[in-house]
Amino acid sequence: MEITLPVRDAALAPYACHEAASRGRRYPEPPPAGHRGEYQRDRDRIVHSTAFRRLVYKTQVFVNHEGDLYRTRLTHSLEVAQIARSICGALGINEALCEAICLAHDLGHTAFGHAGQDALNECMRAYGGFEHNLQSLRIVDELEERYAEFPGLNLTFECREGILKHCSPAEAARLGELGRRFLEHHQPSLEAQLANLADSIAYNNHDVDDGLRAGLVTTRELGEVALFARHHAEVERRYPGLGERRQVHEVVRRMINEVVNDLIETTRARLAAAAPADADAVRAAPAPLVAFSERIDAEHRALKRFLHERVYRHFRVLRATTKAQRVVRELFRAYFDDPRLLPDEHREAALRLGARDGDAGRARAVADYIAGMTDRYAILEHARLYDPATPQG
Repeated sequence: MEITLPVRDAALAPYACHEAASRGRRYPEPPPAGHRGEYQRDRDRIVHSTAFRRLVYKTQVFVNHEGDLYRTRLTHSLEVAQIARSICGALGINEALCEAICLAHDLGHTAFGHAGQDALNECMRAYGGFEHNLQSLRIVDELEERYAEFPGLNLTFECREGILKHCSPAEAARLGELGRRFLEHHQPSLEAQLANLADSIAYNNHDVDDGLRAGLVTTRELGEVALFARHHAEVERRYPGLGERRQVHEVVRRMINEVVNDLIETTRARLAAAAPADADAVRAAPAPLVAFSERIDAEHRALKRFLHERVYRHFRVLRATTKAQRVVRELFRAYFDDPRLLPDEHREAALRLGARDGDAGRARAVADYIAGMTDRYAILEHARLYDPATPQG
């Protein structure tokens, strides 16, 4: 019998993720109403989740109270999704799925950016560690409490596959079908590959903007980076005397435009050469098919190294991250040593997981609580525990 593809699938390239070929959800559900597809339903569930709303007060580099103009995890996720959506149409791949992956990719990030994650991973080292990609999956699979018939958000396999960018062999074995590609060295879908690189594009470019805005680095110093220097020279030539704020914006948007166009053209060429018949052929490819050219990849990596050395390791950032890591470590130690200090639902989770898995279970419950905190809430909770003058209310 001939299968009629949904209208949403008919407009896609053969190698895209098609809803008709989805591996489905962990808990079977009736299909969504006619105006929505399965991947649109994923996206909508993510946007309405508690973890997504909390991203507005979780920061990238700067602690939330340091200023209102810097990027947060929420604005970063929106920028990643916007970049990815613009590329999906050019490649003929599934925009709704890619958008859902982009919006969900940071749900598991702790407060205080990578500094918070590193501190929590250190605390969890003896109990299985902490990694924000796995925590994002844990949130959408288990921790979100919204629906009567299942835990988590019950997202499609393809969305969950895209959220999980990294995974150890031990974790992969535990995850079954979802973790199999890490054991068999297969690729994720094109939509997941694109979300990963859109994350990198957004991250690099908005940290240039925020680093300049914060005075951590100057345009003269960024002149060491070929990608920035090329576009900065062009903007200065075309708009002499332009104010610095507008000049920086012009440079950054040109940088994004160049790497996006390069990504599209390079990926088109790789797809033409590989000629994958469907999404499973993409997964079986020996290497990712979504990629930059060698030149742009090298320049993008050089920009990332510059930001790591000049922005993320700037003494002002290191002072903030040192304080943030101390907050996370001391919160973990207090809650782990005495779960009675936890709010009711988290104390119950610590007791339940502790009874099942011992210290590792109790530690995981504590990590779930801390990972869900915003910057502001973590600072307040630390003060409530350690500052006698801070009220408990």
